[in-house]
Amino acid sequence: MERYDEIGVGYALGRRTDPRWLAPVLDALGDAASVLDVGSGTGSYEPPGRRVVAVEPSAEMIRQRPRGAAPVVRAVAEALPFSLSVFEAALAVLTVHHWGDWRRGLDELRRVSRRQVVLAYDTELHNDFWFVREYVPEIAALERSRPSAPEIAEYLGASSVRVLPVPWDFTDGVFPAYWRRPEAYLDPAVRRSCSALAQTSPTAVDRGIARLRADLESGRWHADHAGLMDLPEWDAGFRLIVA
Repeated sequence: MERYDEIGVGYALGRRTDPRWLAPVLDALGDAASVLDVGSGTGSYEPPGRRVVAVEPSAEMIRQRPRGAAPVVRAVAEALPFSLSVFEAALAVLTVHHWGDWRRGLDELRRVSRRQVVLAYDTELHNDFWFVREYVPEIAALERSRPSAPEIAEYLGASSVRVLPVPWDFTDGVFPAYWRRPEAYLDPAVRRSCSALAQTSPTAVDRGIARLRADLESGRWHADHAGLMDLPEWDAGFRLIVA
């Protein structure tokens, strides 16, 4: 709860809904008319035209929800204040890795809904991102402490797992969003909207950013990663899990 009250300031500016992810999320929800959006943040991927209730523990994130967003309850995933199967679907977008007890949170999703749609990521693939490997390897320890998409899918008994690649011009500033636009990571506002960077030692991040800046100025980054520049999208490990 306190984590995003601290690091979530200005979050809505960098984390904007990308329709190329919203479409598969809506498809995964099927014809569910009632949806509980758990760990909703600023409401980026809440489905329009349905009865949606949001759950979010951070007052700072709730403050940034736009006018007309779904009604929000301040609560945590591990203790949802709803009765058995009251929602047709539960949605959890890039939030499970922040839960104190992720298995208990997923149990709660199953308790209150008949369908669960979870967007998570494979931590091993995140750790293979050039930014982690070459500039801030300290992020890897944080990622290894988080639940990975395959673990989440197995725990839920998933009926499907869909790869969500990251387009090169992605508008939702998730940590690997700028895999083909490395200059973006030099912007402190971009870094603040990435929890992996916000939760890593500032000294390590500053050291990595200084090295990245030097490599961009010298041309080394582009020489080392020329193969990325022709790719329209890249698999950073994001998985849409349906159970």
